Formats: sequence, structure tokens, C-alpha cells
Amino acid sequence: PLLNVQVVLHLERDEVGSASATMSNNRILALYINNKSGGLIYQRNFSTSAAKLRDNDQLMVASTFNSIALILKELSPVAGSKPMSVLEANGFVLTAFDTPTGLKFFLLAEPGTQGLEVLLRAIYGLYADYVLKNPFYELDMPVHCDKFDDKLTRLLQDFQR
Repeated sequence: PLLNVQVVLHLERDEVGSASATMSNNRILALYINNKSGGLIYQRNFSTSAAKLRDNDQLMVASTFNSIALILKELSPVAGSKPMSVLEANGFVLTAFDTPTGLKFFLLAEPGTQGLEVLLRAIYGLYADYVLKNPFYELDMPVHCDKFDDKLTRLLQDFQR
């Protein structure tokens, strides 16, 4: 079956603001973080309606998200355009955030969820504070950091209120 997908490229820069200043019906499905070579280093589902995939399937999905973002940038008719930031489909919205160091953060949410770009920037802030500053973390390796998980859970609970 074909999937009806509408691609929306946001080329303007959003101001960084509070992730809690959003609508109350926001529902986050999942978060994926890819390293600069496109490998999955973190994945977490936040909803029972998120797809339940095996580990190999999660790796494939993360790689596909990375590939879609790169392909859309290459297809853009505008020279020097920014990477994909939003892809809207029938049952989900995929929002991407590229970091200056080459990491890609992908957030899956239900359609109509507002403030995802701001939320991704807040998640990146948590990543920088609790993962990158962890002396036991090795760059580009899978993320296993309880403080990051705890702060991420709290941030998403506040966002979804």
C-alpha cells in the first residue's frame, strides 16, 4: 500500500524558547538519535501507540530517517537550503533537528502536535548536559545514561500536559 506523505520543509530559523509553552493535546510517540554517520545511538518509545519494533527494525528505521533527510536536502531546488525539519504523514509527524556536531534528533508525534522544534532543542540541551558531560560516555556510541532518561521523561511529561 502507498503511504500518502506530504513533505514540509521549514527553512526559517525558530527562536529557542520554553518547551512547556505548547498546546495541551501534544502526544509524543518516539525519539531517535543518530550519530554523524547515521547510526542509531538512542531510541525510546513514549506512547503505547508507537510501533513496537525489534532492535534490527529500529536500526533500519533510524537509518531510513537519516536517508530521507539527506535525500530531501539534495533534491531541494534552492541552493544551500537547510536540511529537512518536518515530514507529515497520515498518522504521524516526523520532526528532525541537526546539531552542529552532526548528530540528528528525530521526534515522532501525532499529527497536530505543536512546538516540536522547540522540544527537540530542549532534548538536545539535555543530551549535552547529561550525556556529553558524562565522563564514561564515548562519542557516537549507544547512549545509556539514567540521568538523561529521567530528565527526558520529566521534560516530555511537562510538554504533554
